Amino acid sequence: MARPILYLEGSSGISGDMTAAALLSLGADESRLRQVLRSLDIGPVDIAVSLKSSHGIAGTDFDVRIPENAAQAAHGHGHGHEEHHGHNHDGHEGHGHVHRHLEDIHRIIDAGRMSERARLLAKKIFRIVAEAESQAHGIPVEEIHFHEVGAVDSIVDIVAAAVCIDDLDIGGCVVRGLTEGSGTVFCQHGELPVPVPAVVNIAAAHRIPLNIREDIAGEMVTPTGIAIAAALRTANHLPGNFIIQRTGIGLGKRDFGRPNILRAMLLEEIPDEKGTAAPTDEITVIESNIDDSTGEVLGFVMEKLLRGGALDVHYVPCFMKKNRPGWLLRVLAAHEDVPRLESIIFRETTTIGLRRLRMARTCMQRTTVKAALPEGEVQVKICTLDGVTRCHPEYESVREAAGKSGRPFLEIYEAALKAVQH
Repeated sequence: MARPILYLEGSSGISGDMTAAALLSLGADESRLRQVLRSLDIGPVDIAVSLKSSHGIAGTDFDVRIPENAAQAAHGHGHGHEEHHGHNHDGHEGHGHVHRHLEDIHRIIDAGRMSERARLLAKKIFRIVAEAESQAHGIPVEEIHFHEVGAVDSIVDIVAAAVCIDDLDIGGCVVRGLTEGSGTVFCQHGELPVPVPAVVNIAAAHRIPLNIREDIAGEMVTPTGIAIAAALRTANHLPGNFIIQRTGIGLGKRDFGRPNILRAMLLEEIPDEKGTAAPTDEITVIESNIDDSTGEVLGFVMEKLLRGGALDVHYVPCFMKKNRPGWLLRVLAAHEDVPRLESIIFRETTTIGLRRLRMARTCMQRTTVKAALPEGEVQVKICTLDGVTRCHPEYESVREAAGKSGRPFLEIYEAALKAVQH
């Protein structure tokens, strides 16, 4: 069975705590989340998950609880801390000023007992925030101080979202746009317009439409919330035909005079009349013609791009100006990963320009199963569409089993295929 598609409906904006609440409301395992949060090296912390309502709409409330004496001991004061820019984006009670770099955040996430998929997603979300802050303040990403986004409540929000997404095992995420308020907010850097710079930078970098409501005073989209949306988003349109499997409601803390909710849905895409599933996502293709880089450099760049999140990387021989032989570098990427991947290409190759093209993509529905072999478990990807099924043992998994057992790679590969086909 294909993994469901997550739809985040942002008609009332989005924040970190609203997202965590909506995912828990969808059915993510709260006990598993609590286990992960207890494993983080962030001091005494607890979460309160409860049912409440906002202007007559019932939903789930997610709140981070830190003992007041623990906050005072850690920070030397107990006055209200606000998550980002000195104001409370996500509605939690303040927990004091904490100064952390991105590497400190990564160290906390790495120490947590969570799946690798959840760990990478949490780091990706923080990276998006760091890049937006870097642009806003004009300093390198590595020098950004997470004095507020790095506070305990925001670490909990982001890790909670990553763990819940991993638990729900989604196959994609649709974010069509987010509704934002207007006016100004007061923060550490003074009075800022809504949307604040970090939100604007993330929306621009990841091409997330913002619908500004002039009739609503205040901030409805927080940096943490839009960063989560940017990290998850794989499409900006809903499938042509779908069934709603489940609906979850996450409540915000502020009263805008209307329901302050984030509605999340798990969708099952169904085939059209021809029996073919409609395209479910979009990707960005990055291209560059290169004629003055060595093969060693290009091989290194390919590996770095794939480690950096590229969906695929390849080179095509071509002839350039003055009949010079060269290479067409082509990178397939999720929209939210484009800035990071372009930075890698500019740093590591001799190119002076890149082309970008957004493309719709039709994919076979994919699931991963484990083939139990005497040499160990091998992961096998099963792809289906319109009655066609293909099985592909994962290379790294086969290589590991072959290396440990001493048996030929091809024998392990064929054994894994037989195990899942019978």
